[in-house]
Amino acid sequence: MAHRYPAIFVADALGLDFLNSIATPVDTTIEWLDDGEGLLNWLEQARLAPSAALDAIRAQALPGELDRVAEQVRNLREWFRGFVRGHKGRPLPAESLAELEPLNRLMERDEAFGRIALRNSTGTAGLELQSLRKWRTPESLLQPIGEALARFVCTEDFTHVKACEGPACTLLFADHTRGHARRWCSMAICGNRAKQAAHRQRLKAQQH
Repeated sequence: MAHRYPAIFVADALGLDFLNSIATPVDTTIEWLDDGEGLLNWLEQARLAPSAALDAIRAQALPGELDRVAEQVRNLREWFRGFVRGHKGRPLPAESLAELEPLNRLMERDEAFGRIALRNSTGTAGLELQSLRKWRTPESLLQPIGEALARFVCTEDFTHVKACEGPACTLLFADHTRGHARRWCSMAICGNRAKQAAHRQRLKAQQH
């Protein structure tokens, strides 16, 4: 199996981390959802599905079935990317609800349910209501992603959704910093690169 890089989670919002599952963090574009195995790995890293459920789906899936679901997930991602890019930088208007109908249709297929359980394993801290899901088919893998996107749309201020200012970077993020002055996906990736480029420019200017 080809080496898989760890997925990137720098967006401070899981809905945007999903869009960043294809990215060009340095020079080469990396697609984390390139096939069914890539999808399972990304879901596990994003903690959107329990490992036991992913293992069961991996074991039961028919040949090619997970790859077809991964293609559906990529299509969902690019549809949602268009929505985010169309609205980022300003408050989400009420009219955007009509654009989100495909997401509502996806969530209508969900088999989520609640269950009362002990808050911790010792049984001393009372009860809690857990949200669970029936993982009957590989297509059920779309559901936690749809829920994450819906939660993002309903809770995030789109005014603070930004694209990294790195010239070749494709990463998006939610700017939750004080003063909303964040410019880079991360200082380690694009921030330092920009500082080095600015330093080279200053040196070049001093030599003339």
